[in-house]
Amino acid sequence: MTTIYLVRHAEAEGNLYRIAQGHYNGIITPRGYQQLAALKKRFESVQIDAVYSSDLFRARTTARAIYEPKGLEVRLDEQLREVNMGSWEGRTWQELTMEDPQQMYNFNRDLSQWEIEGGESVAHARDRMIAALKRIAKANEGKTVAVVSHGAVLRITLGTLQGLSLQELGQTPHGDNTAVSCLEWDGETLRVVYRDDNSHLVEAGASTFAKQKWWKSEKMFDNGQYYRPMSEEAATALAALGVRVPQEGECLAVYMDGKVIGLVQLLTEQTADGIGWVGQYWICPEYRGRGLGIPPLGQAVRYYREKGCDRLRLRCEDPQYRGFWEKYGFYAVDEDILEQYIGYEDKAL
Repeated sequence: MTTIYLVRHAEAEGNLYRIAQGHYNGIITPRGYQQLAALKKRFESVQIDAVYSSDLFRARTTARAIYEPKGLEVRLDEQLREVNMGSWEGRTWQELTMEDPQQMYNFNRDLSQWEIEGGESVAHARDRMIAALKRIAKANEGKTVAVVSHGAVLRITLGTLQGLSLQELGQTPHGDNTAVSCLEWDGETLRVVYRDDNSHLVEAGASTFAKQKWWKSEKMFDNGQYYRPMSEEAATALAALGVRVPQEGECLAVYMDGKVIGLVQLLTEQTADGIGWVGQYWICPEYRGRGLGIPPLGQAVRYYREKGCDRLRLRCEDPQYRGFWEKYGFYAVDEDILEQYIGYEDKAL
């Protein structure tokens, strides 16, 4: 009998910023690294003979928590990647919900009908993932293996192995970040022993799902933020809230519930030496304290990473906000200057 532990990657930028991340190569968040510590502890006393992982950064970083303590090497396999999201890649879930609510519903509740431009079919993702797992099982007969992959493709795979059709997969749960599932291979068949266990996260107080509500709703999405280039109308709405829209760089208006609730200023002319600068960053007070202050940062991260930057900086002169930025990965490089690393260099676990 061969045992395979299937592990979803730790919390990554897409999970935090509420962005579709199929093949989009996001990095692990600060909470994600807390999850990796809990995952490492979970597997301390578990015999693992081999570790396989999707080649995307968020997955192979997660795999390190398992293979490094055991002195193993990871075997990267692109067949373990997330479903390719095509035209959805890198876009916010709220924007996609507004643009095509039926396909968003299909993605969460009726995968047999999900189809988007440039995207991978669910059937193809299912078939290549199960084929990869069988190949791995055959190469490790009688051993115990860990395989690190991604949320949507794991949901599809686990439901299929439990005997569900593509249409029925929409009624199955999503797995938390670093949730662990267990399969057994008897030489012919893969069987699900258990799925989506996040007990190590609950114990560590590091669950992503504990901080989000979308997975509890009937349609599996919630009303979130979306972003547009600053317009005169948006600037007027912000002025009514007492906020002056700066003229330097590029400004994005932050929307929610159909109205402007904030802005993000990108100081594009200051970009140099791999550093992108965020200027004014403001969220309406009535929307603060609801987890809505951080998702707009994802727009800056994506913009500057595409420009070749691996660091993000901002000026924080008010001490009461410093803890907020530090919580999400910023650190001081000068008295009032905070920086966040947004590159792909491996961090110590």
